[in-house]
Amino acid sequence: MGLKVVKFGGSSLADANQFKKVANIIKSDDRRKFVVPSAPGKRFSDDIKITDMLYKCCELAGSGVDFDEDFNVIIDRYNGIIKDLGVDISLDHEFEDIKKELKTRPARDFAASRGEYLNGKILAAYLGFEFVDAAEVITFDTKGLLLLDETVNKIRKRLENVDAAVIPGFYGSTTEGIVKTFSRGGSDVTGSILANAVKADIYENWTDVSGFLVADPRVVENPDVINVITYKELRELAYMGASVLHEDAIFPVRSAGIPINIRNTNRPEDKGTMIVSNDYDFSRESLGHTITGIAGKKGFSTINIEKAMMNNEIGFGMKVMNVLYNNGISFEHMPSGIDTMSITVDSAKLEPVREKVIAEIRREVDPDHLEIEDGIAILAVVGRRMKNTRGTVARVFAAMAHARINVRLIDQGSSELNVIIGVNESDLPEAIRRIYDMFINSEKD
Repeated sequence: MGLKVVKFGGSSLADANQFKKVANIIKSDDRRKFVVPSAPGKRFSDDIKITDMLYKCCELAGSGVDFDEDFNVIIDRYNGIIKDLGVDISLDHEFEDIKKELKTRPARDFAASRGEYLNGKILAAYLGFEFVDAAEVITFDTKGLLLLDETVNKIRKRLENVDAAVIPGFYGSTTEGIVKTFSRGGSDVTGSILANAVKADIYENWTDVSGFLVADPRVVENPDVINVITYKELRELAYMGASVLHEDAIFPVRSAGIPINIRNTNRPEDKGTMIVSNDYDFSRESLGHTITGIAGKKGFSTINIEKAMMNNEIGFGMKVMNVLYNNGISFEHMPSGIDTMSITVDSAKLEPVREKVIAEIRREVDPDHLEIEDGIAILAVVGRRMKNTRGTVARVFAAMAHARINVRLIDQGSSELNVIIGVNESDLPEAIRRIYDMFINSEKD
């Protein structure tokens, strides 16, 4: 395997000890040539992230309030890391420039970007790598949209004769030279773009977990790590609320066919989770269990419509959808029968216009019966193996039946990549546990 791009999250670079772990990881593999650091994260539960401190300084500056005391905390944090690492670098000039800029033009994007910028300076000095300011190469248009092709070309040109470099994550600059950040978690995006630009063989994303878990650890005790997951499976789990990568971080590597490896800085011996394209050669890896992951989300309502001979009424569904469209509501799922239609929507979006939606549906389609049921949770059972495994849906229903959980809806697409079921919100945790037992624990025996 050839070149690797590596990104380290805020928890991986929170203090000098974490810096040392990161350096050991990078130096243990000479294919790790290009490094994307985040700003220092929390060192302990009550700690404050550097980015949040910088936001506060920016707010104070914008209000004309002196922020020296708060900024000195930031200075002390970085100088503490420098001292503990024993690295020969001073950021005094950078600190003064940042303070001056905040006092003159207190822009939130500039303020937030400095956490990664300063951390990148320290890490580059510690590793002996070249520092490349992301503002030089990551380019946005004047509306804040990433110019991917231009960015890739700039990166390639800038790194043409660079053997190893540190490029801070999270920010770039507009075509007018104004610092612009991605949304929170944007360092993932920087790493992905960089991997695409240098044609890396793999993009390693180092954090404080050993990969993605099959289920929420707050619901299932010590769930298994997902060894290999496809981009499509990841999308399904992310949509259902699973905590995964920044959504924009996937596209640049997915389009280039570059796998992402989620790794744990504190447990570098763990292989983590590989995120791969759909045509990945799975013969190289154990396929593991029938399902890949389970994720669920609360806060849905179901609009139930009944009307005799509905199937013969041309445009019935379109009329109902137009009502939702005109009220700014998207639907999640829409299972239907000959005389019935059930539409699952986000409860929070429905609530302000509930009565209006009911009245308009009655006017448009004149149903025999119309009701809205609240308190619905949606659970997704996701897995590429489900397509070729008989009885998967039957096992899902069996797990629910054994737990005496009423299934409120079921939906499965033609891809057979996932099975969606709706249950009462109170039943969601137990539903996840029962499905985990049915597909994960039982398959270990």
